[in-house]
Amino acid sequence: MKKLKLVMVGNGMAGVRTLEELLKIAPDLYDITVFGAEPHPNYNRILLSPVLAGEQTLDEIVLNPLAWYAEHGITLHLGQAVTAIDRVRRRVVAADGRTADYDRLLIATGSTPFVPPVPGTDLNGVIAYRDIADTTAMIDAAARYRQAVVIGGGLLGLEAANGLMRRGMQVTVLHLVDTLMDRQLDTVAGGLLRRSLTERGLHFLLGAQTQALLGHDTGPDAGRVRAVQLKNSAGQIVELPADLVVMAAGIRPNTALAERAGLRCERGIVVTDTMQTVTDPRIYSVGECAAHRGIAYGLVAPLFEQGRVCATHLAEVGIGRYQGSAVSTKLKVTGIDLFSAGNFSGGPGTEEIVMSDPLAGVYKKLVIQDERLVGACLYGDTLDGSWYLQLLREGRPITDIREQLMFGEHAARLAQAGAQP
Repeated sequence: MKKLKLVMVGNGMAGVRTLEELLKIAPDLYDITVFGAEPHPNYNRILLSPVLAGEQTLDEIVLNPLAWYAEHGITLHLGQAVTAIDRVRRRVVAADGRTADYDRLLIATGSTPFVPPVPGTDLNGVIAYRDIADTTAMIDAAARYRQAVVIGGGLLGLEAANGLMRRGMQVTVLHLVDTLMDRQLDTVAGGLLRRSLTERGLHFLLGAQTQALLGHDTGPDAGRVRAVQLKNSAGQIVELPADLVVMAAGIRPNTALAERAGLRCERGIVVTDTMQTVTDPRIYSVGECAAHRGIAYGLVAPLFEQGRVCATHLAEVGIGRYQGSAVSTKLKVTGIDLFSAGNFSGGPGTEEIVMSDPLAGVYKKLVIQDERLVGACLYGDTLDGSWYLQLLREGRPITDIREQLMFGEHAARLAQAGAQP
């Protein structure tokens, strides 16, 4: 039988994981063609932060070397962004004009960094931290310059700041609100994190609004950034020296190609529980560019879950359904342990169990609703994070272990064993 044609746009972790799962189930069903905008094979984007910090090398984070694509007969076009999808002819067109026909199309274009709309973002030395090229540029800047400003005190911003500091730069982090990692931590845990990072040598300006990036007009660094102009929490306009500015103010699903093709996009490419686009059942989407039930996930665990489901349908044994994910967060800064999952903020109808030891730098908050664990925020002691995440995902009642819940899985198991006749 003649093989079907599968084209994948995007060569990142979510898309390639989908191919890996597909090749396990139906290795001979498709002729596969992959277009990747970057000139690299699939690599672990999560580990860019340890590369920046000097803890790993770029070679060590490659997940699927070029030999893997060749071994599975995959036609790979690196450094080639796809610019158009012709849904009538079922064909994609790349930037250099080359085309590929498809029977099934998988869009895994990921996300793009959000760059605040302020003057000066086009100056040299202003980098949106997202890929290998950005990481290499930051390492190069750290070897030649001294002052760095990171705009954004979320997960990625703090990892970038730590890496630059490890490479000898003086780093200041600007964050719009008063709590670091405010999407993953509550005020107490965010305060403990700030204290730990300050002790390591990072500087923070919270409640800071970036107004403009200012550049050198003359001299050897003409056209390069020299300062960040900001409004501080007191409403004053301040200039902060900066030889390097890293934009880490968030990401946006990369939906431009899908929108041009007429696919429905709302917070991402809208997909069903089978990861098919609602507009065209021949076209699938996984990863940060996809929106499932109104949510575009930016963490790796749900993207891999999407990939497993998508693979079953591409393999024509459609048994999988993706129903959303309970996600957790960790910070990749050596020596700092934090974990959050679910509704860690609480709210109406919830109860909170809290343990706080500021001197030891340990804080735990568990959020319960209807006798089920719905959220957790841990700092300093994250040993039971995976167990709490499992309880969240299962949604099982915790009445029988409620008194031991704060003390972790081991205490709960001991209590249950003691209660057995």
